[in-house]
Amino acid sequence: MALTTRRRALTTLGAALAGAVVLPGSQAWAGSSHRGRRPLWNAHAHNDYEHPRPLFDALDHRFGSVEADVFLVGDQLLIGHDSSELDPTRTLESLYLDPLAAIVQGNHGSVYRGWRRPLQLLVDIKTEGSSTYLELDRHLRRCPHLFTRYDHGRIHRGPVTAVISGDRAARIPMEAQHERLAFYDGRLTDLGSTAPASFISLISDNWTQVFTWSGDGTFPAAERRKLYGITAAAHVQGQQVRFWATPDAAGPARDALWTELLAAGVDYLNTDDLAGLEAFLDSHPTA
Repeated sequence: MALTTRRRALTTLGAALAGAVVLPGSQAWAGSSHRGRRPLWNAHAHNDYEHPRPLFDALDHRFGSVEADVFLVGDQLLIGHDSSELDPTRTLESLYLDPLAAIVQGNHGSVYRGWRRPLQLLVDIKTEGSSTYLELDRHLRRCPHLFTRYDHGRIHRGPVTAVISGDRAARIPMEAQHERLAFYDGRLTDLGSTAPASFISLISDNWTQVFTWSGDGTFPAAERRKLYGITAAAHVQGQQVRFWATPDAAGPARDALWTELLAAGVDYLNTDDLAGLEAFLDSHPTA
């Protein structure tokens, strides 16, 4: 299908269904069903594409952030955790960009109807970063009004904010752009650097390489101070914070760790258990 024809079809689809989205290979998702229920902005769907209904399962659980691993194969961005499991029908467009475009059209300019805060789309690059990002940039520019945009020092917020993670070579072409539709996922080594939040919007790192506590027993006071220091430093710069490799098995240890992360101001809780994190955050309404 030609690009302009596909855009026209998505626009017609969104307007006709008024919030209920049905795309080939997916089940219906109606954003209006969440009216009156706040999105869970702290919730990040780690390896979201591994769920039975990528994107839609996370939206059903009201998540504020989803993660997609991408491999550059030719000029296609294929979704998967490992190169051996790639499927040419599972592309960034088919699983994320096209559905999000239809949802935003149906919901009058937002992913969650009535909520203007953007959904975060974390794109984890698994192939060489520079070339993959340049192809990704071309894909994002097919839907320019879908994404938060950086334009010569100014940020124009859109329904979806794309953040680029994974292979660090992506940083080189990104920093050279004066106008882009994506932001960079930094590491703790970037905290306090000269790179502004208009470039590094998110600071992510491996919990187990920074902290020893896994939720059992008492959180060591020195580690708690370290965590609070990290979030404070990031927030002063206008950046958000996420840790991966946090304990994700249901139980008291996970709940204790999630509670400490929220108390410290960590912006995204990383999980593969969508229902578990939804239940936890619903029991912590001040999150």
